[in-house]
Amino acid sequence: MDQERFDRIRLARCEGIGPVGYRQAIRRFGSAGEALRVLPQLAGQNGRRAVHIAEERFVAREVERMAALGASWLIRGDDDYPALLEEISDAPPVLALRGDRALLQGRCVAMVGARNASAAACRIARDMARELALEGHAVVSGLARGVDTAAHQGALVAGDAGGTVAVIASGIDIAYPPENAVLQQRIAEEGLLIAEQPMGAEPRARNFPYRNRIIAGLSLATLVVEAAPKSGSLITARLAADYGREVLAVPGSPLDERARGCNELIRNGATLVQGAADVMEAIAPFSLAQPALPLEDRPPVPERARPPQAPAPALAPAKAMEPQAMLSLLGAVPVAVDELIRQSGLDPSMVQMTLLELEMEGRLERHPGARVALRPVS
Repeated sequence: MDQERFDRIRLARCEGIGPVGYRQAIRRFGSAGEALRVLPQLAGQNGRRAVHIAEERFVAREVERMAALGASWLIRGDDDYPALLEEISDAPPVLALRGDRALLQGRCVAMVGARNASAAACRIARDMARELALEGHAVVSGLARGVDTAAHQGALVAGDAGGTVAVIASGIDIAYPPENAVLQQRIAEEGLLIAEQPMGAEPRARNFPYRNRIIAGLSLATLVVEAAPKSGSLITARLAADYGREVLAVPGSPLDERARGCNELIRNGATLVQGAADVMEAIAPFSLAQPALPLEDRPPVPERARPPQAPAPALAPAKAMEPQAMLSLLGAVPVAVDELIRQSGLDPSMVQMTLLELEMEGRLERHPGARVALRPVS
């Protein structure tokens, strides 16, 4: 592994550097190595909180463990980084993969739903996933109990025609839920297993929304088979809508609480589907036949195709809005970065740099849909 690639993994593992901060840091400093060198100095100015840079030995150990497991890295900027996923504002900088990474270049459809799903919902999910896979689609889900499990099982039945992609909220070496350990291993062998969290990371509640954004980001459409109101499946559907993707839902009985989420989605404009044919009709206008954009044309951090640029002086970052002034525009309610740019009247790069500084200071948190808010005071 070359040094820059290693440095990118290390930068992604730094505490306080999220996906957007990662992108902004590389854009500002030209390389991950330079960002790792400069960020501690930048954060230490004016009494700001120091950035916790990931120790090199820990990242080296993770790289070794990944190799021993037979897993591979997908790093933002790689030629095969999925074009659809790269479109989202908080695309993951680093992913761990086990299995057939070529599935990410195909037509992906997300299928999510209730963990305590009804037998009928599991049957619907299994049958629709099998039909979609047979038609050459990759079925993406989160390997949770209920609908997710049924979707993966159905897609695996189709064999090599399509495939299934499981995005998990733990490290790539952790099986969760435990009863799906055998299924998770089978997906790693016959489909594709994806993890954003470092190896050894146990699944935590806060990681599941981050996992959901990957599921929605990879897919042309997100299909909700059964979901109660305020469920994680509806978060995935909302993210898909934010990304401009199709949102589909299977209707259910108004007497079943588990169907209320889907019925509300349909009432609010989601496409009603009753079978795999409806899903394929909904995504027919979209095509992945065009090749991915060359690196120089990709919106975030086009790192490899451009000629090397001289890094900026370590202690002379681009002038940004004073953090205190930006704080006056922020509050507990998430606000779109575009709105901050509009209200501040500043160049977008200046606003992004200020937000990066606030994030490093621990005063800002990122939310789905390119929104930010002040971090609650503990």
